[in-house]
Amino acid sequence: MAGGPREVLTLQLGHFAGFVGAHWWNQQDAALCRPTDAKEPPGELCPDVLYRTGRTLHGQETYTPRLILMDLKGSLSSLKQEGGLYKDKQLDAAIAWQGKLTTHKEEIYPKNPYLQDLLSAEGVLNSDGIWRVKSIPNGKGPPPFTTATTPKPVIPTEGSIRVWSDFLRVHLHPRSICMIQKYNHDGEAGRLEAFGQGESILKEPKYLEELEDRLHFYVEECDYLQGFQILCDLHNGFSGVGAKAAELLQDEYSGRGIITWGLLPGPYCLGEPQKNIYRLLNTAFGLVHLSAHSSLVCPLSLGGSLGLQPEPPVNFPHLQYDAALPFHCGAILATALDTVTVPYRLCSSPVSMVHLADMLNFSGKKVVTAGATIPFPLVPSQSLPDTLMQLGEATPWTPLSACGDPSGTCCFAQSVVLRGLDRACHTSQLTPGTPLPSPLHACTTGEEVLAQYLQQQQPRVRSSSHLLLTPCKVVPPYPYLFSSSLSQQGLVLDGPPTGAVESIPVLGALCSSSSLNRTLGDLAKDLARLDLRRWASFMDAGVEQDDLEETLQELRSLAQCYQSGDSLMD
Repeated sequence: MAGGPREVLTLQLGHFAGFVGAHWWNQQDAALCRPTDAKEPPGELCPDVLYRTGRTLHGQETYTPRLILMDLKGSLSSLKQEGGLYKDKQLDAAIAWQGKLTTHKEEIYPKNPYLQDLLSAEGVLNSDGIWRVKSIPNGKGPPPFTTATTPKPVIPTEGSIRVWSDFLRVHLHPRSICMIQKYNHDGEAGRLEAFGQGESILKEPKYLEELEDRLHFYVEECDYLQGFQILCDLHNGFSGVGAKAAELLQDEYSGRGIITWGLLPGPYCLGEPQKNIYRLLNTAFGLVHLSAHSSLVCPLSLGGSLGLQPEPPVNFPHLQYDAALPFHCGAILATALDTVTVPYRLCSSPVSMVHLADMLNFSGKKVVTAGATIPFPLVPSQSLPDTLMQLGEATPWTPLSACGDPSGTCCFAQSVVLRGLDRACHTSQLTPGTPLPSPLHACTTGEEVLAQYLQQQQPRVRSSSHLLLTPCKVVPPYPYLFSSSLSQQGLVLDGPPTGAVESIPVLGALCSSSSLNRTLGDLAKDLARLDLRRWASFMDAGVEQDDLEETLQELRSLAQCYQSGDSLMD
């Protein structure tokens, strides 16, 4: 990459963001650990965009996510806040006090069996109490993959996953984890439930200084920082934390890209009115404030609606998942995220976060929708033109922004990524002289096939597309969600399966869509109908009546930006 990698700093805010983030980092780790196989594609994605090199106290080189995460007390389970990579009990500071000591120890959570297996695979605890990680080749990435030394992994069961740290297989830097001790992850009391509570956290000097200190640590070691990606819970008080964090980044790092992914768990239950009302309020306040301070905001959810009327979760033809499990939902959303973020992580000719946002957010359209086809349904005997032609005129991806059915809506701009298809199937393999079934079969490159298909689907839309050989890795601890009709590479089989699915092709898209006119408008209507006297506790958390009226007006204005008559060609 000319001039070096364009670094990105990730902020991960909230517990559902932790589930999505843990799967996201596990997928990055699996891509780094790929076997040295001639079939593997060349390095198309630059891991240095997301990772940083460092050294332990013993001089061993490390490669850890450039990450700041915030979560609540009790959310880490057996994971230590300082991580395990740099810890050395021999170098702990000596206690100066010589008087009587009283020691208070918190309950130690048992380590998930999956993580115990991970430790045995990635390093060894010496008799001197020092953790020795396996060597890192050429100063980059984790140990080389060798079947002789890598034991068969333990696949975590859904019942063993209580929190996101139960299945995180990536070592974190000591400056990554920032715990909010004043609120609890478990229990009914002391919860971070409201937007105003979240905002107030980063108004407290203790937490603000801690975040600023970590930001400066990571930013100052970057040579070409392109921006920040924020993974943020949208349904609870972390929407307020995210809004204040985005405001801080906008003030301190002007000109850098800020792309925010507002994360919501699967469909909710009608029997929990307070949670549903708070979810609505937090989502509305979060979208308005995050869009004011971000380059781009994208809600991500497997639910069908952002408002009070619950809709069934989205369906994937080749996946069977439980929408009530964050472990499942987080995996699917992380796979989509790993695909739609490809443009600003490319080794060659990357699209910067700022340019990606500029392409999608013209005319005040700061909010975009996401969609993905997981996996992309290619049959081994078919080519890409065959598969795209079979998809017909329908939207080729499943919507992932809780905006309902996209049929009948129009798109103003889109960024599309298709990854994981072998080059041999990119173009038509018909015998010369055979009549061509479609114009796509006349294209000479896969890039041309994809671009022409998108042009046929949406003729008046500003489109950017990327075609990669690199698939999405779905090895454990990724949950096994796949139908028996898929091959190891995620292709659709006619015969019996060939083994567990290890990687999949994925089609992902970010769209500035007229569906947001209806979605944001309906959100505003739900908000306007609320009798806030019944929900005084939300207002007591630091939100004024004027704030609510302003949020309502901003939502309506934002919705108007997406009226379908508004297009580039008008």
